[in-house]
This record gives sequence, structure tokens and C-alpha cells, in this order.
Amino acid sequence: MNQTKDEQLLNVVENILALNTAMRFASILDLKGNIIEGIMKDRKTSLESQKQQEKFCKDAAKARKMREAYDKKLGKVRYVHTERENVTQITVYIKKYTIFITMEPELSVNKKLQIITKIKKCLHTFDINHKPINHHTSS
Repeated sequence: MNQTKDEQLLNVVENILALNTAMRFASILDLKGNIIEGIMKDRKTSLESQKQQEKFCKDAAKARKMREAYDKKLGKVRYVHTERENVTQITVYIKKYTIFITMEPELSVNKKLQIITKIKKCLHTFDINHKPINHHTSS
């Protein structure tokens, strides 16, 4: 059975949210900052309005462009970790998409780094940059 691109993106977001109970929101943004797929975890409320969230995502796309200007000299950004009073924000860049996650801020830095590592592994499980994944095995 082939998964459509939309199904793949939804699976990525669901798998990221399932990594830890502290996860609040996971989304996949295009290079312009539009939310392609996003899920707020059950029993969590957004700390931002829809309009604020959309603006933040557009700003995340602008920040990515600014950071990419330094890639040749400093190397590509592996992830961005922003620690705020009320929420932790994690941004991971992959070819055509930006993965944006929020989580509860109470976790230790080590635990957050473990989650980032798991997110990166989760992203390697899915081929969201190219063709749909074919789950058939040939005989």
C-alpha cells in the first residue's frame, strides 16, 4: 500500500507527538512558513491565537533563510532550541520543510536533547522529501 504525501506528513507529526507526554504541538511548514500539517496534542491548549501561530510560522521561515546565509561558513543548522518561560520551541530543518515543535518547559536539557535525537530518527523513517513510501514487498 502506497502512502500519499499527506499521509506521510500526518504520520510524521503523530509520531513526533507520541515521543513524550511533554509534547504540545508538532507541525511541518513549507519553505514559506505555511503550515502543511500540524496537530495540537489532546488536552493541551495553544498559547497563541491562530493568527499569532501563522505569523510565528512565517517568521520561522524568514529565520531559516537568514540562518542559511551562514551555512557555507559555519555549516548547516542541526536544530534550533528556544527556551521560553511558558514553552520550549524546537525547530528542525530538512530539505523542503521545517519541523516546528513545542513542548512543556519543565523537562531537563538532557531530556530535550534526547527528544531532538528521536525526532531526527523519526524524520529518517519517512521519505517526506520525495516519492510516496511503498510498503509492498516484492516477491
